[in-house]
Amino acid sequence: MADRKPSAPAFGPWLLLGTAIAGEIAGALLLRVSDGFTRAAPTIAAIASFAVALFLVSRVMKALPVSIAYPVWAGGGTAGVALFGVLLFGESLGALKLVGVALVVVGVVVLNASSEKTSGC
Repeated sequence: MADRKPSAPAFGPWLLLGTAIAGEIAGALLLRVSDGFTRAAPTIAAIASFAVALFLVSRVMKALPVSIAYPVWAGGGTAGVALFGVLLFGESLGALKLVGVALVVVGVVVLNASSEKTSGC
């Protein structure tokens, strides 16, 4: 009997993608507090966060189509940064910003719904 490598759970790529989105959000928020790369600790943390996010999304693209992985990553990061900008930095949350974030989320959902399901999700 041949040795079989256990298959990864179907949600594995999505968990990695969620972590990549968190890294993208963290990196963007850390850019804000890096004060234009003049503060060393947040600058280093931002670069590290972006590096981890890029590494993880590159791994995700081995399991999910790029036409799904990248838009979900970019859209999730965009929506997350907008939300945390309001919550953490007191940025305004007007109707146009809400519509813009909603359009990003709807676009990602439509892309996902129209894709070939190869990941089990």
